[in-house]
Amino acid sequence: MAAAAAVAAPAGVEDGVPRSRGEGAGEAVVERGPGAAYHMFVVMEDLVEKLKLLHYEEDLLRKHNLKPPSRHYFALPTNPGEQFYMFCTLAAWLINKAGRPFEQHQEYDDPNATISNILSELRLFGRTADFPPSKLKSGYGEHVCYVLDCLAEEALKYIGFTWKRPTYPVEELEEETVPEDDAELTLNKVDEEFVEEETDNEENFIDLNVLKAQTYRLDMNESAKQEDILESTTDAAEWSLEVERVLPQLKVTIRTDNKDWRIHVDQMHQHKSGIESALKETKGFLDKLHNEISRTLEKIGSREKYINNQLEHLVQEYRAAQAQLSEARERYQQGNGGVTERTKLLSEVTEELEKVKQEMEEKGSSMTDGAPLVKIKQSLTKLKQETVQMDIRIGVVEHTLLQSKLKEKSNMTRDMHATIIPESSVGSY
Repeated sequence: MAAAAAVAAPAGVEDGVPRSRGEGAGEAVVERGPGAAYHMFVVMEDLVEKLKLLHYEEDLLRKHNLKPPSRHYFALPTNPGEQFYMFCTLAAWLINKAGRPFEQHQEYDDPNATISNILSELRLFGRTADFPPSKLKSGYGEHVCYVLDCLAEEALKYIGFTWKRPTYPVEELEEETVPEDDAELTLNKVDEEFVEEETDNEENFIDLNVLKAQTYRLDMNESAKQEDILESTTDAAEWSLEVERVLPQLKVTIRTDNKDWRIHVDQMHQHKSGIESALKETKGFLDKLHNEISRTLEKIGSREKYINNQLEHLVQEYRAAQAQLSEARERYQQGNGGVTERTKLLSEVTEELEKVKQEMEEKGSSMTDGAPLVKIKQSLTKLKQETVQMDIRIGVVEHTLLQSKLKEKSNMTRDMHATIIPESSVGSY
């Protein structure tokens, strides 16, 4: 049935509507061709470029002390735990960049709850994610790259980033160098070269008349000195060596100018003849290839129409099954959300229960421990000893007070007797 749907619709198209990556991921891998397994590497490279446009190195990596991911970080499995943490951190940062508040993933958070929250935010952006959340739990793979790529696109839309047309640098055409060929020289070029050399190097030439006069004078002087020409004493080997030494200087070389229009015209004629000869050979092959491709396209179109007509009822059944599957997935997502909420409540109740158990254990240990009772007994005996000492001190103080009172009373009586005796003696006299 999947094969019939693949024939009826092109790769990546269902119900006449092109599907984005992540929709029906898993079933559509076969429909997209053999290169679909490597498509996530391309998506990962695009994701790295989009993250660089969002300046994630300064805003995210330096803030959390993270290493920058490689160009194929989420496409290949290396360390699932580290990759999942990096995926959650990047997803939370991209959602915040897209203008929606989202808390960063912590180390002890429930991974299922985090994944469901990321997928719900992705659906709020209008993106589809028809794949199980367990595909993201590994931290790598096609679905991870798809989710991060979608979030990066939403973040770029939020900051107002637009892709502009590329500007290509203007390349200067290099002049073609024509090899010098001294053998092929025309008379006109030789004359032009000699004229140029004469005009450029006028200072280096000596007047011929002056040179003739000088040679004539030398000849006259030599003839006066020597009447007859002596026989040459120069060695033949030395003469040949001198000839070989001077011969390169006597060779006339005329340099060809690459900027001359005649050379460009000759090159144009050569290229034109080469293009015409190549066109004659390739035109027949191209016409034959065009005819074969047109016939093949006509056959494919007729076969496609026939298959669509024959498998129309199967396509309708497949569409109905896809609709039921999407409804079941929506119900599953709703139930999964309720499960996550109840899981959170259960974790909170479990934490409160642990706290109560800990308090009960502390109170029970304090009740069964006999150390406080021993301390109380020791303090009671100490208090009794202190009360005895205080009673003794009180008795001593009372005794000293009583002695002082008695002493004071005896002094008062003595003073009273001393005052009465003199008065009685005076009256008798």
